Amino acid sequence: MPGLLVVAPVFGAEPTTLSEVTVIGVTPVHGVGLPKDQLPYPVQDADGQQIRDSLSGSLADFMNQRLGSVSINEAQNNPLQPDVQYRGFTASPLLGLPQGIAIYQNGARINDAFGDAVNWDLMSQSAIGSVNLMGGSNPVFGLNALGGALSIQMKNGFTHPGYSAQLMGGSFDRVQGYAEGGWNNGTLGAYVNVDFMTENGWREESPTDAVNLFGSFGWHVAGSAVDLDLAYANTDLTGNGAIPVQLMQLDRSAVFTFPDTTKNELFSVNLNAEHWFNKQVQVSGNLFYRNLDTKSFNGDAGDFAECPEDDEAGLLCDPEGVVLEDRAGDPIAAEDANGNPYDAINNRSSRKQETGGGTVQATFLQRLFGLGNQFILGAGYFTGDVTFNADVEIARLLANRSTAGSGILEADGVTRLDATTRSSSVYFSDSLNLTEALTLTLAGRYNDTEIENSDQSGERPDLNGTSTYSRFNPAAGLTFQAAPGVNLYGGYSESSRAPTPVELACADPQNECRLPNAFLADPPLDQVVARTFELGVRGDLALAYPVNYQLGLFQTINQDDILFQAGGASGNLGFFDNIGDTRRQGLELTLGGTVKRVAWFLNYTYLQATFQNDFYSHSPNHPVANAEGNIYVESGDRLPGIPLNNLKTGLDWQITPRFSAGLTVIYQSGQYYRGDESNKLPKIAGYAVVNLRGEYRVTNRFAILAKVSNLFDTEYSSFGVLGQADQVLGDAYLDPRFDGPGAPFGGWVGVRLSL
Repeated sequence: MPGLLVVAPVFGAEPTTLSEVTVIGVTPVHGVGLPKDQLPYPVQDADGQQIRDSLSGSLADFMNQRLGSVSINEAQNNPLQPDVQYRGFTASPLLGLPQGIAIYQNGARINDAFGDAVNWDLMSQSAIGSVNLMGGSNPVFGLNALGGALSIQMKNGFTHPGYSAQLMGGSFDRVQGYAEGGWNNGTLGAYVNVDFMTENGWREESPTDAVNLFGSFGWHVAGSAVDLDLAYANTDLTGNGAIPVQLMQLDRSAVFTFPDTTKNELFSVNLNAEHWFNKQVQVSGNLFYRNLDTKSFNGDAGDFAECPEDDEAGLLCDPEGVVLEDRAGDPIAAEDANGNPYDAINNRSSRKQETGGGTVQATFLQRLFGLGNQFILGAGYFTGDVTFNADVEIARLLANRSTAGSGILEADGVTRLDATTRSSSVYFSDSLNLTEALTLTLAGRYNDTEIENSDQSGERPDLNGTSTYSRFNPAAGLTFQAAPGVNLYGGYSESSRAPTPVELACADPQNECRLPNAFLADPPLDQVVARTFELGVRGDLALAYPVNYQLGLFQTINQDDILFQAGGASGNLGFFDNIGDTRRQGLELTLGGTVKRVAWFLNYTYLQATFQNDFYSHSPNHPVANAEGNIYVESGDRLPGIPLNNLKTGLDWQITPRFSAGLTVIYQSGQYYRGDESNKLPKIAGYAVVNLRGEYRVTNRFAILAKVSNLFDTEYSSFGVLGQADQVLGDAYLDPRFDGPGAPFGGWVGVRLSL
């Protein structure tokens, strides 16, 4: 059950007191929950009103603006396809990134089965009732909870009765809105939501359309509740990605090659239930099913040219001089019938993912040795079946850098792969009140995972294989209420993640694959194990105007971390490999409070994310790469894409009873390019972005809204990767750096009606 966001007061609402007790669900299915000051790790929480009043474009955007230790890499440059980083761990829709955050929606795991990816476009932001972001390697949240876990609770007719609608439009031809309605009669309840966004984008050739439908139907009586959630989403996203820095200097809205589109269609059903047998025993659980169809199309430069040998003149050869063949086994001509050279490819792929499973847990509140105690015992099961099809079509690169397909499918670019993953687990969590001020928490989870890849083409038996991974992950921690307003916490936790089917299918350094389209062989990869230490203090400062705070230190070491060793024209060709240990450690400071009619917050994170072993990384586009295309990474080199300093601050001013205005400032220091793991190139420059929002309540039911992003039109980049621009743009474009430029100034106005 959500509480108020203690660390950052509600924007756009009346001032709140700092004495609210926030109850946090300590497992994916929540259950009874515990007060935040009894949890030996930091938790940030927000409710639906805070998300609504922020006027953010998505849940990821809200987290980036408001939650500490969260940053974004705009790798795709689509507002619904960000790489979200928390403490240097990733939750991204892109295959190829190691996913380190477990994400649950009403107890259902929504990291997908193929690559543990997270599709932010499939989350109906306006239907979210609350979110909890928990730091550390919490084993209770299962696989992927290496750096943290995000638990999302959706609205229903009992928690959110009433009706409202909102519509906003403005820059980039963006129109975004929602309509929702909730109702209950005390026993039966229903909630329905439609959420949509459409835009042409600020980059060239970058339209986006997304529609999300969500419904919840419930039966609640004293001691028991059953809720059925249904969701449907249909999105068409264009993310044309990073561009060469030399091109960006001429035109920040330009694209390198296009199109790069992703179409998602999701249907999901989730059944949650809970029952109190008496005042001390509760059983809760869920069953869920998700069906996700994804189709992608990516036009890119081709890594081939006309064969150099006289007897092969007029044919296409790969960089090693091997003649390319089509599906029929015939050599492919270097030109089309009109004499236009083939110099590009179209990567076409589809993947159908059916995932499902469930969790059941019992919570016992009986006293233990005469002491207050909460004991949870649970079991979970997750399964995913994936059908993946991919083809590489020979194409021509047009003058505007789009591609024209030939209809010729390259033989080695065909993939037909079925993958199945199954994971069973049992877990427990026990919180014992040793004294009124001191709480001991012990927890653990045993995971057993099996991943099976099966070639369906009949041509790649080396793709066939079954891998199994099992591990018990423990956790222990203490909280101590040292004084009024001073809560100390500390703990140790472990979590793990098994390699995903996509990682296992693309792990041969002798056979690079082009993500997400072609897979080759599956040398075994080790599972990643994360170990986290937490130490901190939180509470309220009894000043003239009370301030709530949290100051914490953390360290997470990943053993046998997995890295995508990238190459290719735009950094999407390579293979996965265990590269040893990585470490993420730092300091987090959170402050918040209310001064008369002004609510304010400040989140600062200092984060060192470094490699802990020497190794060679495959990065053929790096200026200092050796003859094999490798660079030497030393222990202590920083992980790319993760800023050392992250600061966000903001305030909301209730100027009059009807008019409020808010401001947020996001600062992020420089980061290294993906592909520059050796830290030899200059960093992407740090930046600061200022955002404004306002609301005027014409009546208690009708409001006029306004939002401005990037107020000062700051030119910045939030992402970078190494690539090869000259084969498309010519010999003048030799700089290997590609940047993901941030969006320019944008403004939107709208209305909200509440009934």
